[in-house]
Amino acid sequence: MFHKPDEWDRLFNVDFFIQVKDKYIGLQIKPINTGIQLPEIFKEYALQEKTHQKFTEVFGGKVFYLFSAKVGDKKEIQNKEVIDEIIAEIKQLEQL
Repeated sequence: MFHKPDEWDRLFNVDFFIQVKDKYIGLQIKPINTGIQLPEIFKEYALQEKTHQKFTEVFGGKVFYLFSAKVGDKKEIQNKEVIDEIIAEIKQLEQL
């Protein structure tokens, strides 16, 4: 996993990427803490949907949301089911 170029954050709302051959999967990481409400995150998701579709058109891979929360001194993915979706996307892109 690599940190995205700053341009990708502005154009595609992508924080990190995974390269698979000549394609890229985007990762958008959203911290979940007591100060952030889920309705705000879903509103932001709707606003970013078009930029994520554009990312897929340009780079071939989907963009996935990872929700993280601090557990002890570490940050932990809260929607762990997305990991299987990312693995499936990697496998699909490897077939192309």
